Amino acid sequence: MQICRDRQAMRAWRQGAGRVALVPTMGALHDGHLSLVARARDWLDAQGGGRVVTSIFVNPTQFGPNEDLATYPRDEENDIALLRNAGCDALFLPTVADIYRPGAQTVVEVAGLSRMLMGRLRPGHFRGVATVVTKLFNIVQPDAAAFGEKDFQQLAVIRQMVRDLDIPVEILPVPTMREADGLAMSSRNRRLSPAERAAAPVLSRALDRAEGMVGQGAGLSAVRAELRRIIGAEPLAHIRSIDIRDAADLSRIALIQRPVVILLAVRFGEVLLIDQRVAHPKG
Repeated sequence: MQICRDRQAMRAWRQGAGRVALVPTMGALHDGHLSLVARARDWLDAQGGGRVVTSIFVNPTQFGPNEDLATYPRDEENDIALLRNAGCDALFLPTVADIYRPGAQTVVEVAGLSRMLMGRLRPGHFRGVATVVTKLFNIVQPDAAAFGEKDFQQLAVIRQMVRDLDIPVEILPVPTMREADGLAMSSRNRRLSPAERAAAPVLSRALDRAEGMVGQGAGLSAVRAELRRIIGAEPLAHIRSIDIRDAADLSRIALIQRPVVILLAVRFGEVLLIDQRVAHPKG
């Protein structure tokens, strides 16, 4: 596996790489990330072959002033070993100074999608995501890129950005990977205390129940109330937001008539966890 620690090395490697699929990450890798690598490899195989590039970059512009940038988990040595074992062809490991050079003034923002839902809770977050993903696309020049469905709004933002800006990258969505007890895999899970870790699967239990209710024809208010009841019964869970939106475009709905996405943001101690589920109405 080739390790490229700056833009110049990455671009030099890219020149002779042929078809490329990118897996953008912030490191502290787990099986969920490795499922993205596997999806990228499967896509390449279906196209006749190519190379997988993973990027690791903890992007400061998507963290707010009171968020966990300083304590975000980092484990470069283990990440490199995992990617080698997964058959990744190249790793892009840039520094902050390499990605954000002095005097830079340009940002990328998907205005509508970036300012709703998690964008309200974390102002500027999706502007940081869209900007850094655009920069990664420009540096690596992939033919495709894999993103997890756990970050459902992020996936929607990136799809919209690629469509609006005519970026020639196919976006590959990958289903959420879960621990044995249902907790969605996340690098932030490492920061949970033992008690918080034991409490966190309440999110997947609440989503299981809500998905079942939608399938049985329950209404919007009933589903929301049940989500609040289940999560609210866990003393260590502090609800930041519960949203049920149209799964196609995240628009508001009054009735559940088409597939919906249920979006949760819940804090456990200092750690904000997100989870989601697409649910299909009866009939």
